[in-house]
Order: sequence, then C-alpha cells, then structure tokens
Amino acid sequence: MNEPYGPEAPRAISSTSGTMKIFMGFLAVFVVVQTIGTVLFCLYLHMKMDKMEEVLSLNEDYIFLKKVQKCQTAEGHKSTLLDCEKVLKGFQNIQCEDGALKEQPKFEMQRGPEHHEHPSLLHKNETSVAAEKRQPIAVHLAGQQSNKAGSVLEWKETMYGPTNSLISNKEGKLKVEEAGLYYIYSQVSFCTKEVSLAPFTLYIYLHIPKEEDRLLLKGQKTPSTLKSLCELQSIRVGGVFSLREGDMVFVNVTDSTKVKYSHGNTYFGIFKL
Repeated sequence: MNEPYGPEAPRAISSTSGTMKIFMGFLAVFVVVQTIGTVLFCLYLHMKMDKMEEVLSLNEDYIFLKKVQKCQTAEGHKSTLLDCEKVLKGFQNIQCEDGALKEQPKFEMQRGPEHHEHPSLLHKNETSVAAEKRQPIAVHLAGQQSNKAGSVLEWKETMYGPTNSLISNKEGKLKVEEAGLYYIYSQVSFCTKEVSLAPFTLYIYLHIPKEEDRLLLKGQKTPSTLKSLCELQSIRVGGVFSLREGDMVFVNVTDSTKVKYSHGNTYFGIFKL
C-alpha cells in the first residue's frame, strides 16, 4: 500500500535566533554601561586622591610651622622630642629659596621673653646682609649746617632719598662696605656779595685710613659782580670711580660759611653701578 507523503515539519529555529539576538543586545548594553561606570569611577577616585594629597600637604605644612614656632621658644629648645636645629635649618632653606625667586616679606615668629639665641640662628645676619645686597646700593643726602669748625660739609637723610646699610654716613664721610664701581656726585650752592679774585671751590676727596686724602673731583666758580643782595650760585660735579671695601668719600669747600642749605640747593650722593 502506498502511504501518503506529506512535507516535513519546519524546525523551531526562528524563535531560538530571536532569543539570542535579544540576549546579545542586553549583553552589549551591559558591557557599555559597565565601561562608562568604570571610567567615571576612576575619574572620581583620581579627583578624591588629589584632594586628599592636598589636605595632607596642608596638614604637613601646618605641623611644620608649629614645630618652627615652638623651636623659637626656650621651651622648644629644652624639648627632647624636637630636633630644633634641623627644623630651623629647614625653615631657613625655604626662606632662602623663596627670596631667590622674588622678594617677599619673611615669616617672623614671635619670641618669648625667655628666648635665648640658638647657634643655628647666627646665620640670620648673613641672610639679612644677602637681602640687603639685592637692593640698590645708593645714598642721597641733603646738606646740613654744622657749628663745627672746618670745611668738610655734613649731611642728613631726606624723606625721599634712598639709604642703604652698605653705605654709612659719619661726620660727613660716606663709607662703602662693598667694593665696586660707584658714581659719586655733589652740588653745593653758595652766596656771595662781594667781588673776589679767589674762586669758590668744591672738592670731592677719597679718604683712606692711614693714607693721604686723594682728590677725585673739583669744581670752581669765581664771583664777578658786586651786589648788595646775595647772589646765589651753584657748582655741580660727578664721576665714576672704583672703590674698595672700607673706602670713604667726603665733600670739601673753600669757605663753608657761604654755603646755602635750603631745600634742593646742596646735596651729596653715591650709588653702585
């Protein structure tokens, strides 16, 4: 007998393929979300670590400054838990490094009434001198009338004139504490009422201890008219000279009684080139 032939039943492939696509889609989305989340978490962790490092750095700076402040007192020096010499030396090194970059006011600690100078603080004067050297070495002084006998003029500081500890003024003589090239200048104003054949003379001398004074500059002016009132005249000289440490310069005139000391008329100055 012949049995009827029918078509083979189709396999359930389409449903399985759809399920796989959905699963793969969810898996891809999960991987992308996981990747984004990991990146964001890493960024957050990095920012958090930077903030923690900043906080720790500020905390270390605060602790260091507290140690410096304690070492500036007698109690700190007596403490056996602090190596004050090492702490103060580190603080001085920081000050020197900051001063080399730009001039800033130095951090001054308050000292107790029972503070005693520590050997490591002896370098403070050297640091002050170094800071002074970075400033322009210049002095400008105004004439000052003196009752002392003699023709060497004396000087005083002005409100706007520069001063520097590396140039001292003693009894009219300016002493330089650092060798180098200096520009020296002076103006002297004087008053005459009578005709004189002898000129009024302005001198600038170099004074070296235990040696004869040496003439550096000289200016002269001879009154030529006779007037009932004072005739104000001025002489100005200036020049560049090589000075050694400890050299002194001063101004001398032929007759100091004729010098006029009103503002701006008579002055003396020196600055290092």
